[in-house]
Amino acid sequence: MKPVERHLADILGTVRPLAPLEVDLERALGTVLAEDVTAPVSLPPFDNSAMDGYAVRAGDVVNVPVSLSVTEDVAAGDGALRAIGSGMVARIMTGAPVPAGADAVVPVEWTDAGRTQVTIHKQVQPGNAIRLIGEDVRAGDVVLREGTRIGAAQLGILAGVGRRRVRVRPQPRVVVLSTGAELAEPGTPLGPGQIWESNSFMLAAAVREAGAEGFRAGAVTDDPNRFLDILDAQLLRADAVITSGGVSMGAYEPVKEALAPLGRVVFEKVAMQPGMPQGFGLVGDDNVPIFTLPGNPVSAFVSFVLFVRPALRQMQGLPATLPETVKATTTAPLHSPPGRRSFLRAVLTGGTVAPVHGQGSHQLAALASANALVIVPEDVTVLAEGATVEVIPL
Repeated sequence: MKPVERHLADILGTVRPLAPLEVDLERALGTVLAEDVTAPVSLPPFDNSAMDGYAVRAGDVVNVPVSLSVTEDVAAGDGALRAIGSGMVARIMTGAPVPAGADAVVPVEWTDAGRTQVTIHKQVQPGNAIRLIGEDVRAGDVVLREGTRIGAAQLGILAGVGRRRVRVRPQPRVVVLSTGAELAEPGTPLGPGQIWESNSFMLAAAVREAGAEGFRAGAVTDDPNRFLDILDAQLLRADAVITSGGVSMGAYEPVKEALAPLGRVVFEKVAMQPGMPQGFGLVGDDNVPIFTLPGNPVSAFVSFVLFVRPALRQMQGLPATLPETVKATTTAPLHSPPGRRSFLRAVLTGGTVAPVHGQGSHQLAALASANALVIVPEDVTVLAEGATVEVIPL
């Protein structure tokens, strides 16, 4: 059987980053920067008040209480050139430019809030409540590096340095297909021998959690020709395709039957549990990557974590490797078949990890209760309670 690392290496050796494009700021959320972004001006671009109060010369409020004349009001957005002399103050609002001559702002709470004459009750040090020019960034500073995923805070600084458009790698568009004549859509009655289809919901959600766009194409029957027709139609909107089911060794395996003769998708056994039957290749005129995952839901989910998520990261221009692990102590003995790397569902709490009850590849409820995967290496069949193990946090 093929080692886990080699299967991922083959995938990453095939998948290519998506081409960068320039998008409007309002469409940039979730994308990955394809350029360094610099500040064209310093931020703040001028000294301004950090709160409502009075712009003063700190030397005028050494002996308090003291009453001083209020010469003018300065509001946020005021573009006039203003200055105060000794013994005078300006009433100032948050964000307003600090007048020349002032070196501190007295919060209104430290005063009697006078409009023409103000009494100040507390001393103030030079620089108090003033946001200095360039305090956040200086003109020419790099505020975001290429390879940064754009979230809300990143959008804020992009707008803050005046960018309306930005060059990014887009979120991959991923179509998810489930196969099986036994599958019924949730919300519909179950017929004899049927189960409700869950994989496409789970995998499309996992795609979105990985920073891509996931689209459910629903379930397909066990007819290989029907599968190819639907796949062909979906390729129009897909940067990648994920299928679940139809890749094992038995009869009625529509994905394998449809794609294997084309010679561009390789079906293999990977030395792992769950998720041994795997397939990967390229389809369509645009060489769209396709991940053909097992049909058991836990197998499909673990396969996504190990193989699809890193590939989606690579498509976005991000570092792509097997998931990072942490060390923990197991609270129960662990068992694994020889020659396969097991990924056991578990609950990680602090430095300990407890395997959940129900390790079958069909046991979706057990997966839903887990927050980690415990790794048992290929050459290990038993680990005692208290053993130190590698764990993938979910």
